[in-house]
Order: sequence, then C-alpha cells, then structure tokens
Amino acid sequence: MHFLVVDDSPVDRYALVSLLFFIGHTADQCEDPRVALQQIENNTYDSIFVDVVMPDLDGYKLLRALRLNPKTLEQYVVIFSSKKTPLEVDYGTRRAGANDYLTKPVTRENLNQILERVATLRRDVV
Repeated sequence: MHFLVVDDSPVDRYALVSLLFFIGHTADQCEDPRVALQQIENNTYDSIFVDVVMPDLDGYKLLRALRLNPKTLEQYVVIFSSKKTPLEVDYGTRRAGANDYLTKPVTRENLNQILERVATLRRDVV
C-alpha cells in the first residue's frame, strides 16, 4: 500500500515512514499541510496520516479541506498525534471526520491495526 505522512516534525515523520517501509509499504512525506493538499490532489494514497499540531494549517483544517473537496472527500485519513485523551480521540474521529486515530509514539502493533482496517476497506471497494 502507498501512504502519505503529513507532519512538521522530521523525527515523527521519519519514525512512521521507516516503520511503514519496514513492514513492506511505501510512503511519501510532507512537512507542509498546504503542499500536502496538492500532493493528495495529484496522487493516489491508500491512507494519509496527519499530525494535528502544525503551524498555519493544523491537521483538523487539513482534514476539513479534504472533506470539502469532492475529489478527496472519501480519502481515508488517520490522525497521527501525541494528543491521546479519550476526548481528543473522540473529537478527531467523530467531530473532525478522521477515519482513524494513531497516537505517538507509534508502535508496530498500533500501526498494524490501522493498516488492517485500511486493507479491509480496500477489499470492500474493489
């Protein structure tokens, strides 16, 4: 599968991209959410991992822009954040409209759970 990781932290981007690569996937990465919107328009991703706290355009605003665009409305989006209280997770998935939520630091087990859901969705679509 092919993913996009959007995070202004090079350490967090590298950790997730490396783990995805290690388990057999490919991933593009982007530190600027505005550039990420262009990448998403021009590429096909199985899922996009989006950090919440970023300068200028935070992850929730990026997600809102994706949901308002008919071309990216159905894009599978995972919030990738160090914010991990039940309230924050609920907000990210129910109110903001993310498909899933992955907390930092990422573990292989947590990532595999999300990748299984993405793979199941792909099988349902095909």
